[in-house]
Amino acid sequence: MKKIGFLVLSFVFMTQLYAQTKQGHTNENKFKQMKDLLATPNEKRTASGAPGKKYTQQKVDYTIDVTLDDEKQKITGAETITYHNNSDDNLEFLWMQLDQNMRAKNSKTPDINPDKVPQKLSKVRYEKSLPKNNFDGGFNIMSITNIDGSPLSYTINQTMMRINLTKPLAAGETFKFNVKWWYNINNHREDGGRSGYEHFPVDGNNNYVIAQFYPRMCVYDDVEGWQNDQFWGRSEFALEFGDFTVNITVPEDHMLGATGILQNEKEVLSKTELKRLADAKKSFDNPVIIRTQEEATKNEKTRATKTKTWKFFAENVRDYAFATSRKFIWDGMAVDINGKTVMAYSLYSKEANPLYGDHSTRAVAQTLKTYSQYTFDYPYHKAISVDGQMGMEYPQICFNPGRPNPDGTYSDRVKYTMIKVVIHEVGHNFFPMIVNSDERQWTWMDEGLNSYLEMLAELAYDPNFPMSRGLPKNIVNYMNGDQSRIAPIMSKGDNVYSFGNNAYGKPATALWILRETVMGNELFDHAFKTYSQRWMFKRPSPEDFFRTMEDASGVDLDWFWRGWFFTTDVTDIGIKGVKKFYSKKDLDTVNFIEDTSEGLGFVEKQSKYHYEITYNKPGGLVMPIIAEFTYKDGSKERKIYPAQIWRYNDSEVTKVFISEKELESIVIDPDLETADVDTSNNSFPAQKTDKFDKFKKEIKG
Repeated sequence: MKKIGFLVLSFVFMTQLYAQTKQGHTNENKFKQMKDLLATPNEKRTASGAPGKKYTQQKVDYTIDVTLDDEKQKITGAETITYHNNSDDNLEFLWMQLDQNMRAKNSKTPDINPDKVPQKLSKVRYEKSLPKNNFDGGFNIMSITNIDGSPLSYTINQTMMRINLTKPLAAGETFKFNVKWWYNINNHREDGGRSGYEHFPVDGNNNYVIAQFYPRMCVYDDVEGWQNDQFWGRSEFALEFGDFTVNITVPEDHMLGATGILQNEKEVLSKTELKRLADAKKSFDNPVIIRTQEEATKNEKTRATKTKTWKFFAENVRDYAFATSRKFIWDGMAVDINGKTVMAYSLYSKEANPLYGDHSTRAVAQTLKTYSQYTFDYPYHKAISVDGQMGMEYPQICFNPGRPNPDGTYSDRVKYTMIKVVIHEVGHNFFPMIVNSDERQWTWMDEGLNSYLEMLAELAYDPNFPMSRGLPKNIVNYMNGDQSRIAPIMSKGDNVYSFGNNAYGKPATALWILRETVMGNELFDHAFKTYSQRWMFKRPSPEDFFRTMEDASGVDLDWFWRGWFFTTDVTDIGIKGVKKFYSKKDLDTVNFIEDTSEGLGFVEKQSKYHYEITYNKPGGLVMPIIAEFTYKDGSKERKIYPAQIWRYNDSEVTKVFISEKELESIVIDPDLETADVDTSNNSFPAQKTDKFDKFKKEIKG
């Protein structure tokens, strides 16, 4: 029994001893470095964020002949592709993109998204929302052959096609082959889509904005290998740079705009149009009309039966698109980009006039100026804005919505919305058409950066421009919303519920806050320009952006990237409490403070009022504390504590504030520049909230 008692006693003792052992923990500090999240630097992508000495990328050259059948709304094409394998790898096969197959009859695109019958919706809108099963808009591949004409084996997997090589394409070698195809053009005004045609029943004509019209090569790089993820219609494109020789055959009376330099302008433009074009190239203040509304209206009625071929050459572009119609009015003006003349053009039907005539080309010009200022000089010779159904971008050309009322009038809302879209889509010439990120994988790398720069261009166009997306106060409802519908920015666009806020709004807001609040304009602008210039005509990854911003600014931003881009945490900083101390001037010491930060100087006899302020942080994001102090005499003082103030305690921090004047109140983030989701705790004394304000907060607007 004694032995049993001893064993029991020993067991109890050991159990208590074990229970008293302190448990360890992992490093959850918000300021820890991001080495666990970022790819390891190498000789292709360096730790500084710059391309390494062994960086390579593929090159793809296209020679394309394409015919648009206006009567049947059909595209027929033939292309010769020259694929340059600049990688260090031998390629067993090649992958191509067949984007139009998302509209094929057997497409899986309509099946991947859940849907349900809405509680209340008009019959017309409901029927319009239903999938259209009677239209087959997929690619019809007529042949794929070697350059000698012999058949080449291929396998189609929905929107992707594998070219089965007879032998691996060795590193450094080139492969040349031919593809012939056709497809039916979709009515994108009725059925949606990035490209297609719009039919005008009154005059019986069509406007065409044509893109993704040719089978094109997938990207092969050191990050993804083959980027052959399916195109489901949302997350856009990953493409290689190359040279394009393109011949486009359309009805004779069409006006056409496209990527590249027009090679036969004397064959396709009238003498009058050539003269006006020459005038436009000398007009830096106002657009010049090159084809008038009267001339376009005349063409609407006569409708030519013959065709003509427009010939273009585009060097070092990642994609190709064009727009064509007999209805198009054409205007243009010159833009001075650091001594180089670049042309800004617009193509639009009379239904878009005078809105387009008043603002489109001017918005194009302003975009080229502003973006060049903050990134690099625009390297191409032109940028075109086309009257289209939705905003969509391609090298040197973009499609934008915007129509006035039938009587030609338009509201400020319509005007600014149209200008906003034009700026955004023209801005995409910089991101991703030149800084060539992978849109399929990382939508934010072009949409977010572009949305940020769009804000600067909007303010340059009109200092009173009604900006929306990108301002911190405008992202609050999203960030404070249902977490089941929110994903980190570092998420694939196809898998995100709130796509617009995730890929456009939140990253634009993050960059705005970095520039205006965290880094300051000078440091941010230099770092952003460094990133842009390092990765011109190259393929950056997110790591390259994060590292370059830190490398070029000397600011450690790991805490910011981790919080804003890798989590769905929110900003919420408040005032937990304030203690007030009073010291008489005739005292030699101030002894109510036990310890102070170096240099705070509590022994200054002139300091009459001492305040111990405790700030707390219910939100997960660490951010600077912006405190505005208002004194009894009405004067104000502002103090900004860097985000690093939270590095020891992620929940609350106490700071001492000394003043010769007595405080009346304190407000945190008075200008709403940190996207704080709850401002009810931002004031001392606490602001009173009436029942209606409380109700509004509960329903989040």
